[in-house]
Amino acid sequence: AVVISHASSTVAGPRHSALHVLATRACRSTSTHCDRFIYGKDIYMDAKFTELVEQLNGLDFKGMYGSDFLHTWDKTTDELKALYIVADALRELRENNVSSKIFDSGLAVSLFRDNSTRTRFSFSKAANLLGLELQDLDEKKSQIAHGETVRETANMVSFMADVIGIRDDMFIGEGHKYQKTFMDALDEGYRDGILEQRPTLVNLQCDVDHPTQCMADMLHMIHQFGGVENLKGKKIAMTWAYSPSYGKPLSVPQGVIGLMTRFGMDVVLAHPEGYDVMPEVEEIAKKNAAATGGSYKKVATMEEAFDGADIVYPKSWAPFAAMEQRTKLYAAGDQAGIDALEQQLLAQNAQFKNWTCSEEMMKRTKDGKALYLHCLPADITGVSCKEGEVDASVFDRYLVPLYKEASFKPYIIAAMILMSQVKDPVSCLRALDGANDSRKRF
Repeated sequence: AVVISHASSTVAGPRHSALHVLATRACRSTSTHCDRFIYGKDIYMDAKFTELVEQLNGLDFKGMYGSDFLHTWDKTTDELKALYIVADALRELRENNVSSKIFDSGLAVSLFRDNSTRTRFSFSKAANLLGLELQDLDEKKSQIAHGETVRETANMVSFMADVIGIRDDMFIGEGHKYQKTFMDALDEGYRDGILEQRPTLVNLQCDVDHPTQCMADMLHMIHQFGGVENLKGKKIAMTWAYSPSYGKPLSVPQGVIGLMTRFGMDVVLAHPEGYDVMPEVEEIAKKNAAATGGSYKKVATMEEAFDGADIVYPKSWAPFAAMEQRTKLYAAGDQAGIDALEQQLLAQNAQFKNWTCSEEMMKRTKDGKALYLHCLPADITGVSCKEGEVDASVFDRYLVPLYKEASFKPYIIAAMILMSQVKDPVSCLRALDGANDSRKRF
């Protein structure tokens, strides 16, 4: 966390006259001494922004340039820290009416093979923030239905495109594979001179990881606890919770245990018997914890996971083995088998309705005030369903921080794009800050 003094002896030239007017009005209305805004320039913002950018100088993130963002564990710790800083810097610019457009033109192409609200709009906002125009690929309106190959689709939609965002999370063993196949086709297209540039891939959720969500969760925690260094030793409970629906992806719990163990946190995964996640991701979590001085363990009850926890993340997901079976049934076109599996899983879920984030469960956390996280939408008991993941009273109490948690995702995605597309992010951010180019001019 950066603490900025309320006074400054030097101020650069004028900027943000509208901001200055608002600040002046606020000062007059409260009769307080305001030295924060001078000639329309927010000196708090300048000091904080400069501090953020200077923090990048101590990190090695050269490997981010020209790279895709598939899984958080593909990136170094320095690269992840740099991404958080860039996301905060971009937010600082926008909240102070400074344009952060690094593109004059270009496309951001999104492909959602599953439903989405937050991530879909976050990708759109991130693209707009940087100056790109969004184009959504609707497979039902494309020639994919007529047998167009992935190789052909990938190249055709990528002319003049700078970034591709793909969500493919429904089928175990298929989502990440599709993203890799798509990008391999672009590598080939760029190498053969079909494409004048190779777009960046941002994984908007696959069957293995949900990096934009988990990175946003992490940035929210960084702000809540006053710095990434303050997360070390904090206990986070990633627990299964009851839902009246089945087939929810495993990528959120997998993403959480794969990322939070990178920063020395004590990560506890809790689920009923049979609701295992991918064993290879658990191995990643164990190795991360050993390397950072944190811990990773799996427990069999929600109560044990919640006991003394600083952060809780109760969320439903489907059993890994069942999702493997589901993928095979869909591949075989076995609708009767799919229907039977659905009924089996719904009945299995119903055995664990006590796995819910209730007021009593929250009392078990540290001082009864653990930070409650959720990727949203949550299954709220008595609101969105009869019985669900969380009590309405708990959800309502955390509504504001939950929405703030979601607000970090557009900036995380924008930072992923910028760091892949810009060779020198430090110079880029300084140039944006120094350009005196207002986002909203009137």
